[in-house]
Amino acid sequence: MDPEYAHLYRELHERHWWWRARETAILDRLRRLRPRAGFGAILDVGCGDGLWLERLRELGEPEGLEPDAEVVSAESLRRWRFHLCPFDDAFDPGRQYGLVLMLDVLEHLPDEAAALRLAARLLRPDGLLVLTVPAFRLLWTAHDDLNFHRTRYTRPELVRALRGAGLSVLTAQYFFHWLFPVKLLVRAKERVLASEPRPPRLPPPPVNRLLYLASRLEQRTWGPPPASGQLGAGGRRRPESTLIPHDMV
Repeated sequence: MDPEYAHLYRELHERHWWWRARETAILDRLRRLRPRAGFGAILDVGCGDGLWLERLRELGEPEGLEPDAEVVSAESLRRWRFHLCPFDDAFDPGRQYGLVLMLDVLEHLPDEAAALRLAARLLRPDGLLVLTVPAFRLLWTAHDDLNFHRTRYTRPELVRALRGAGLSVLTAQYFFHWLFPVKLLVRAKERVLASEPRPPRLPPPPVNRLLYLASRLEQRTWGPPPASGQLGAGGRRRPESTLIPHDMV
């Protein structure tokens, strides 16, 4: 992540309308999917400074994985269980999880198939993987460059990747639909007026609140139209995938 962006990330996560609306939408869905006894052990992959971990406590026992130790504070390390390491085959936590989160992570990774296979192996037989990714390469802007994205996804592409990792896809749906034309306008503007990518900023409070409410109103449908700025999916490990050693996949 861009260093300036990393410095601003906590404030954006806690106050910016997009982060607040996304978190609320995902937590709403997780509460509906939560088993009666909770998820048990939860792994948040690419958790940064553990900004999601407090909210995840209501769903189970969260821990975080973050490959960039510089973005994790000493306070968070004292408070939470962290794995400061890459999400690759060397990662062996010695346990399986009822819930694995990969929220805007997959688009950063050089080998998406290996990462999804690892996520599937880390799930308990009844465990759930939930992930979000940016949607549609048509919407590529300087923001993707700033975040070191490798790609953006369509729903069929993400479904194929999940199934290829041995996961049964429970849902795969677009959200933030209203951002699709906005992102197209931003892309067109960037093509005309070349400029250096800059981290997002907090809009004025009334605008920030209005955009949050507009996003929440839209999210109550969580479905069509099939054009949006974000894509979310959930999957469970297929029973047969528990019988396939990794070196045979």
